[in-house]
Parts: sequence; structure tokens; C-alpha cells
Amino acid sequence: MTPSTVVELAGVQVTYGGATVLDVPALGLSRGEVLAVVGPNGSGKSTLLRVAGLLERPTRGAVRFHDRPVNARHSLAERRRMATVFQRPLLADMTVADNVTLGLRFRGLRDEANGARVERWLERLNIAPLRDQRARTLSGGQAQRVALARALVLEPEVLLLDEPFAGLDTPSRAALLPDVGAILRHDRVTTILVTHDRGEAQALADRVAVLMAGRIVQLDATARVFHAPASEEVARFVGVETLVTGRVIAREAGVTVVEVAGRKLEVAAGARVGEDVRLGLRPEDITLLLPTEGAPLSSARNYLAGTIVRITPSTPAIRVVVDVGFPLVATVTARSVADLGLAEGAPIIAAFKASAAHLIGLG
Repeated sequence: MTPSTVVELAGVQVTYGGATVLDVPALGLSRGEVLAVVGPNGSGKSTLLRVAGLLERPTRGAVRFHDRPVNARHSLAERRRMATVFQRPLLADMTVADNVTLGLRFRGLRDEANGARVERWLERLNIAPLRDQRARTLSGGQAQRVALARALVLEPEVLLLDEPFAGLDTPSRAALLPDVGAILRHDRVTTILVTHDRGEAQALADRVAVLMAGRIVQLDATARVFHAPASEEVARFVGVETLVTGRVIAREAGVTVVEVAGRKLEVAAGARVGEDVRLGLRPEDITLLLPTEGAPLSSARNYLAGTIVRITPSTPAIRVVVDVGFPLVATVTARSVADLGLAEGAPIIAAFKASAAHLIGLG
């Protein structure tokens, strides 16, 4: 444990009815860090958050706060140095300003500076014009802003966010997410974010812990988790839709050539010649070009002629499956579909950079 670690889980296990739902040998949260915990439903994300937030005692192991093991005697005092925002705002039937003040009152903070603190957070979360409005009249996005202000006005040493954007409509979520990100970065708020949404983790987190069946299967910098997943299981969860098996046939000047279904692909990743690998590509890293366009001036090194086999409307982009000898998934905008005249059965070129592909060894 480093001196800057605020919360640490050591040998933590949680069992319910004899079944282990969480097994975390070691996990530390550094001061000023935003750690996102992601994983499928039932993977143990909320249990991990409750344990780290001292809301649930582990069956085995210890939780340390500032290098001191937390026991039943001190847990309430330590818990008061944290603040939690849930998926549902849970506001009291009073004004916006009174709701934001509520946490300060619960903690016995009644000095003259409270008013200025409340006003500052109303302004920072863009709800100052709503200060005298009753909480029950607010929209979902407004109510969640109030819940965030109520937590942040406490200036917590650890902020716990439990799916805080999951209950919001798309416009409210799109407006709130960058505001929260700016606050967490500017104030260096030590934060644990539990989310099932990959975009939220990418937008907010410094590091990401991928939880599967109660175990952390990858813990790394956010960019590495999403662009260099440690396993096929993680790759599929973080949005790698194209996963194909190939064999390394050459390696030169930092570029690996992988043969997949008779196609030679250049990949900016290391592997041994003769090794069988799984090659992964994210759909947003694929560019679609008309066969008549030829290769444009770009850094893409892979151009694969193929045929569109399926176009599926989705949000926020349209999913296009191209047969290039193997199924290759790309996402494009509705405007691109119209401009390129994309249609099932039409010929197309799929292009991607060598740095876009990721290799996973088969062992």
C-alpha cells in the first residue's frame, strides 16, 4: 500500500448462503483517482462498492482506510468521511437548496459558511435557478444534479457513485456526464464509480476494474482495458465485436503480420512467428470506403475488400457486418449510410489502422 492510498481491500471475500459473490485479493484506491468498476449484471459490482464504502462488512479480509483497518468501532466515523450517490436520487420533500444542505445538517455542520458552500455547488452543478423549487417537481436529470450537489457539498474524502446515470434519459445523461467529469478532474475527487456502461467508464475513470463472477479479471488504466483487453472475455465485454483466430506469419519493424482466413493483416502488436492468436477489432475503429474510392491518404494499413451482409440500426450508430473472408463489424453514422449508399449485398472496402487491432494469445 502506498502512502497516497485512501481505501484498500485486502483478501476480501463476501459469501451469501455458502456461495462466494466477491473475491478480491487486493484493490487500492489512490487519492484523487477515479476508479470505475464495470462488469455484467450479477458480477458483484454493488457488493464491492458497499464493502469499500463501509456499508457492508466482508465475510473475510479487511478494508483499510488511510492505512488503518476499519473495525466496527470506527466504521461509522470513517463512513462519515465518505458520500454516496445512488441511481435513484432519494431526495427529501423540500426545496433544492434544503436538500443540498441536508447532509451538512446531518453531520452537525451548522456554521455560517454552509450557505456559501451550498450556493457554490448549486452553481457548479447548474441548478442555482432551481434553489427554491420543490424536489418532487424536478426532472430526473435535475434531481440527480441535486443528489450530486448534496454529496459533494460535504467535501468527502471518498465519493461513491452507484450507477448514477443509469436512470436518466439520453439527453439528461449526455448533459450531466461531462459536468461530473469536469468536477472530478478539477477537484481531484477520490471516487469509485460502479457502472455497466462502457462510455461512462471511458469518460470518467483513470483506471478500470473489470469484475466477472465476483473476481477482478483485469485492473488497468482505462485506455488499456478498452484497447488492450487481457482476455477474450474482457474483450467482448468492453465492446470488441470482431474476434477471429489467425496465425502470425511475419514480424518486422514493430509490425506483426497475421494471416486470418487467407487475408494478411498488419498489426502494431508483438507476437511470435508461428503463434496462433485471437485478433480483436472495435467496430468504431473500422472505416468503410466505396471500392471506387481507392486507398485515401491516411495511416490505415489494412484495406479489405468485402461484401455487406447485414445493416442493423442501433444507438448511437448503425452496425454494419462485412464479409471479408471473416465477419467484420463496423459502426457508422446514418449520414454515412446515406452518403455511401450502403446496402446489403453491396461491395465495400473495410479499412483499419495497424494500431487498431489487438492480439490475444491462445496460450
